[in-house]
Amino acid sequence: MFDAADIAQRLAFRLIGSCGLGTIAKPLVGGVGGILMLHRVTAEPALADGANRHLSITPQYLDALIRDMKRMGYRFVSMDEAVARLRSPRDREPFAAVTADDAYRDNLLEALPVLEQHQVPITIYVAPGLTTGDVDLWWESLDELVRLGKPLTVSLAGGSVTFDCSTPSARATAFARLSAYLTNEVPEEDQRQVLEGWASSAGVDVGSASRMLLMDWDEIRRIARHPLVTIGAHSVHHYNLKRLDHEAALREMFRSRGLIEAELGHAPSHFAYPYGYAEAVGYRETEMAAEVGYVSAVTTRHGVLRPEHAQHLHALPRLSVNGRHQNLAAMRAMLSGATTIIANRGKRLVTI
Repeated sequence: MFDAADIAQRLAFRLIGSCGLGTIAKPLVGGVGGILMLHRVTAEPALADGANRHLSITPQYLDALIRDMKRMGYRFVSMDEAVARLRSPRDREPFAAVTADDAYRDNLLEALPVLEQHQVPITIYVAPGLTTGDVDLWWESLDELVRLGKPLTVSLAGGSVTFDCSTPSARATAFARLSAYLTNEVPEEDQRQVLEGWASSAGVDVGSASRMLLMDWDEIRRIARHPLVTIGAHSVHHYNLKRLDHEAALREMFRSRGLIEAELGHAPSHFAYPYGYAEAVGYRETEMAAEVGYVSAVTTRHGVLRPEHAQHLHALPRLSVNGRHQNLAAMRAMLSGATTIIANRGKRLVTI
């Protein structure tokens, strides 16, 4: 279930968009463009009470959003052109870049046909460790584990704990507590071992989600050859870089370039920080991204692009296109810049 804060935010975004408040506010708080963030694009119905339902939108909604943004005068550009426009503003035409994290297979099978129809470029950020199965889509595996609906007994730092997973509310509570434990209390490198321990007694294969949902290297090579597609890097193992020591974090950024270059024949120029929120990326990480040689790096901070982002190319915010806001009025509100102010306590320029 969505919590009260989430419901209130969704209603506020829709109200701003549907009442035209965003149009009024845009001259004051709007930017020059925006970077849209996708994960999954699939017609497969999302589980109503699934913990990861917010990661999915339908191809029909993506099509409607692109059409709506074109009517609003947006030009869709690649990340290369988005950076060029920030560095050297050419005109007042608003622009948008589409990005997708993790390289879900439906990006190829269901999103790309929509993008082809509209000739919209996309940058897909690949984490080679996820692609090869060296690490798992732990959030998908954990959701599968709690959705079994059976009592789940796990070992946490304080000892053994049993979670009731018999109702949607109970499953949401279990997922929230266990995901917080994995991301805050377990070292990044140990997450897989801990999750495997939880799953083994329930008969859940934690690696199956990656195999089912993510593109393999053959599929990534196939989509990378498409003229609308740019492949970016997403670290090697999708670790929270801020939780790693300096050497390990730098290695994650550097090796991801080399591994992708080995598979595709060219090194990626653009980077997306795993998770991307305040606890996952700070000044240290933005300096590393520049040091490694990425032209740009994106976070998951909520915000539109402003001319000042030309000086912050390794801390670019995005607008999440997700299951919570699968509504054109809400997206118009986001694009206006009004929600940037709401989400960032009055800040117009969002970096880190």
